[in-house]
Amino acid sequence: MARLAQTAGLTDIQQEILSTVRDFVDKEIIPVATELEHRDEYPQQIVDGLKELGLFGLMIPEEYGGLGESLLTYALCVEEIARGWMSVSGIINTHFIVAYMLKQHGTQEQKDHFLPRMALGEVRGAFSMSEPALGSDVSAISSKAVNDGDEYVLNGQKMWLTNGGSANLVAVLVRSDEGHPEGTAPHKSMTTFLVEKEPGFGEVRPGLTIPGKIDKMGYKGVDTTELIMDGLRVPANRVLGGTTGRGFYQMMDGVEVGRVNVAARGCGVAQRAFELGVSYAQQRHTFGKPIAQHQAIQFKLAEMATKVEAAHAMMVNAARKKDSGERNDLEAGMAKYLASEYCKEVVEDAFRIHGGYGFSKEYEIERLYREAPMLLIGEGTAEIQKMIIGRRLLEEYRLQG
Repeated sequence: MARLAQTAGLTDIQQEILSTVRDFVDKEIIPVATELEHRDEYPQQIVDGLKELGLFGLMIPEEYGGLGESLLTYALCVEEIARGWMSVSGIINTHFIVAYMLKQHGTQEQKDHFLPRMALGEVRGAFSMSEPALGSDVSAISSKAVNDGDEYVLNGQKMWLTNGGSANLVAVLVRSDEGHPEGTAPHKSMTTFLVEKEPGFGEVRPGLTIPGKIDKMGYKGVDTTELIMDGLRVPANRVLGGTTGRGFYQMMDGVEVGRVNVAARGCGVAQRAFELGVSYAQQRHTFGKPIAQHQAIQFKLAEMATKVEAAHAMMVNAARKKDSGERNDLEAGMAKYLASEYCKEVVEDAFRIHGGYGFSKEYEIERLYREAPMLLIGEGTAEIQKMIIGRRLLEEYRLQG
């Protein structure tokens, strides 16, 4: 049979793009990923290679210098990249969420200003929604923007910015009460601001500080940071879409893309874990034969492969639904939930197949074992996905009369 996680119905162009990305992953990412990850080193050479391939402009329309590809193409590329090293997929994910939000909701001036440079990778995006005290409760955001003539003054603290240090454009969600009287629903008084900054740490522009990298269990290499706004002045023309009060809807639209991305990452990491497990099982001998010939190990491999296939199918379905222009929060939630849970299980089974060697940093599975848990919480925990799924199911199956 062909390798797992194949996708039917792809165009010749899509297949060519995926073949190019897969080749890049095999030659440029997998051989160096574990060493860079253990050093927590930003993969600049890999990022430069992705820029040369044009991947930072993959979903940006051709009129702005991008490739104009679909979310499905992007998700399949993310799957391949995460198979090599999940952190690299994180570097492009937030960039694409911001580019997508600009494409869907930005003013013409904002599109003209940012998208051509984003397509080249000269401007790289991060997005900022979470805060230290709220987690998944977006309605409790306390960071605030106050109008002051042709500018807004932003104050507050944000948390968990992927690419917070390396990005030079951040989409920041804050509360903006202007034009929204007291008692307005919280989600109707939020605004997304496009904040330009210098890459790096410390005070990256007046009123804006990126304190430094958060030290993480896994998902290393890519920088994850806080963001502190203290009297940060942002021009009024950097309100995404030009109108306040629409930020929550803009961010949720972007998060749907992000959930498909996280599902794709889960598929990629699970695929790599299966590859490592099935390979090691044929090399390791116990009781006079390869462990792959023991029924217990064959059962594990069967379960792992089935989970890889199922997660991939749901991820592809969610991406295609979004590409069609239809609402896909149900499909994206299901795909993100299933792919992240299955990824954790497949990685653990591969870890078990490796036995004691799985605990050694010399083996790649050790890195995957630390990376998989991030997918359980990124873009909303399993519990949040279940809430979204449950509410949507009740909408679809509501009793009449």
